[in-house]
Amino acid sequence: MKLTPPLPNSSIGFLNRLSPRQRKLVTLTGVGVVFVIASTLLQSVNPTLPDIHLQDVFDKAIEWATVELDVFFDAIKIVVVKLLIQIENFFLWVPWLVAIPAIGLAGYRVLSARSGVLFMLGLALIVSMGLWDKSMQTVALVATSMVLVLLVAIPTGIAASKSDRFDGLLRPMLDAMQTTPAFVYLIPIIFLLGAGKVPAVVATMIYAVPPAVRLTNLGLRQVSPEIKEAARSFGATPWQMLTKVELPLALKTIMAGVNQATMMAVAMVVIAALIGAEGLGNEVLFAMGRVRVGQGIEAGLAILILVVILDRLTQAFGDKGEQTHGE
Repeated sequence: MKLTPPLPNSSIGFLNRLSPRQRKLVTLTGVGVVFVIASTLLQSVNPTLPDIHLQDVFDKAIEWATVELDVFFDAIKIVVVKLLIQIENFFLWVPWLVAIPAIGLAGYRVLSARSGVLFMLGLALIVSMGLWDKSMQTVALVATSMVLVLLVAIPTGIAASKSDRFDGLLRPMLDAMQTTPAFVYLIPIIFLLGAGKVPAVVATMIYAVPPAVRLTNLGLRQVSPEIKEAARSFGATPWQMLTKVELPLALKTIMAGVNQATMMAVAMVVIAALIGAEGLGNEVLFAMGRVRVGQGIEAGLAILILVVILDRLTQAFGDKGEQTHGE
């Protein structure tokens, strides 16, 4: 005789009769009900936690660094100022009649004739709007920041690709740097470095470093182990392995990081103007303060033209470098 099992009366038996999707829905509903009941009860009790304010700790840390590390920050100011002045003077020294054809030729060589012509037309529009010098100051600020970004990001990315432990320690720091609002960088930097171009360059560099580090690390880790093993079998030293094998093969990914870092540096242009940086960002800030819509749109259009040119050229140089290595 066939026996039929008794119908389960418990809540466990009820859940077992449900489909996985229904069980998930019931569970979420139960959690929501418990959350509402607990919140209602706790509101009547009004529990409190001890007041913990970290602002005094940060204030004392900034004050200590300003006094005790004054020599270190003065050295940073000197290095950044000298580098920025040299780059800015060079861009302002080159006449636009020379710079525009040169950039158009670069666009033609690495992209296409159409890109070269469009680059020249866009830059000619900047000249016509009277924003060439401001644009060159902006480009100088971005270029200086990118020099410092590459000096920091490439070695750091290489070190992270060689050590999983260092990569694990570095990752939360990069997450914090990448997710912290840009304005937050300006608060301690102004106190440590003052106002002007130097803190603008340093803030831009900090904001732009994470993608360059991440993609350098990723590109080197993606190099085929078989290729590296073949290089070792031919007697390649660690330095030769890095410079002759790993970096060339990871060039496209590294250049993608440079491209992203450049775009993030340009995104800081207007924000950096708040602490004394010159260029198109200052023009936008002035237009906002005086409610001059047309002037602000002109400066924004000039920034857009520079962003497009920098974006296309950095992407194209990465692709061209990979094709050259492949040949």
